[in-house]
Amino acid sequence: MPIVNRVADLQPDIQAWRRNIHENPELLYDVHRTASFVADRLREFGCDEVVTGLGQTGVVGVIKGKKGAARGDVKVIGLRADMDALPIHEETNLPYASKTPGKMHACGHDGHTAMLLGAARYLAETRNFAGDAVVIFQPAEEGGAGAAAMIKDGLMDRFGVQQVYGMHNGPGIPIGSFAIRSGPIMASTDEVNINIEGLGGHAARPHKCIDSVMVGAQLITALQSIVSRSVDPLDSAVISICEFHAGNARNVIPQTAVLRGTVRTLTPEVRQLIEKRIGEVVKGVAQLTGARIELDYKRGYPVTVNHASQTEFATRIAKEVAGDGNVHTMPPLMGGEDFSYMLEARPGAFIFCGNGDSAGLHHPAYNFNDEAIVYGTSYFVKIVEDALAA
Repeated sequence: MPIVNRVADLQPDIQAWRRNIHENPELLYDVHRTASFVADRLREFGCDEVVTGLGQTGVVGVIKGKKGAARGDVKVIGLRADMDALPIHEETNLPYASKTPGKMHACGHDGHTAMLLGAARYLAETRNFAGDAVVIFQPAEEGGAGAAAMIKDGLMDRFGVQQVYGMHNGPGIPIGSFAIRSGPIMASTDEVNINIEGLGGHAARPHKCIDSVMVGAQLITALQSIVSRSVDPLDSAVISICEFHAGNARNVIPQTAVLRGTVRTLTPEVRQLIEKRIGEVVKGVAQLTGARIELDYKRGYPVTVNHASQTEFATRIAKEVAGDGNVHTMPPLMGGEDFSYMLEARPGAFIFCGNGDSAGLHHPAYNFNDEAIVYGTSYFVKIVEDALAA
């Protein structure tokens, strides 16, 4: 079926909520205003239960269906949206642009939250399903692992969630289209922090020094060989060293240097391999140069892995909303997503909803496209009504 008619009627309200949230961006776990806004709306809709403070500032609403026993064993479906913004100064010049300098919704979490609020309102009005719909509004997706914090606070067990579904907008994907894949859809996100201590001295006497700049350059070059020479060419991996800090004078060889970077992989095996090889490369360069090198390798979000059965179901629902020709199988992305923790805890699927020809995610000119609202909200609604059909 196409867009849900009632959702189309709700579009102005959902858009207004989205723009209200957009004007008032908040970072990581400090989303108190947004969480309060969400909780107030859920109470207004008549949710059977509204819980705040899960995972510090997460909000959960429970909506009970009014039909008889659900078909099969699935009786509780979780739907998730993220609420936090980014530390970016907005450059859209929109009438509803961020009122807080240095903060903006540059990833569309305002749209995700508004669409899930729209679905919650519809589901609370109609209750045309058997079982429970659990709407999950999560803080700190942008690097704070808010999903893991909510799970640690008992999200899945407390509300009996059996399957969980998430959504992200996709710049470059046409409005009215969806993209999804089974298996790995987004990468793990690990941090590499390297501190180099050489022996500083006069630039004219390098033979009396251990040049931390040269050591850092050697390390960067050697680390790049891991992907090209240690990882199977049919597998995907990224090692990017994005910070190199050393020295403050043109004629002084600095004593220390610092490298910072990120590692992205799509399988646990490649992730393990790269962590191991980075340690070996660092040790080898230290031995070769005589520098003292400390490696701090921090594992971040795991790989986001869509479950096969739930992906097939989500694809069918997306086709019902958008039409067969508007749901595409996508390649995996090397960006990360903490919905990965929820997919480790329960079966489910993550899907991309077209945002049209917009600026890219995390760009100061990005804006969530309100034309996508009816498609994303209808998808959330149909996930519940079909999965919990009597």
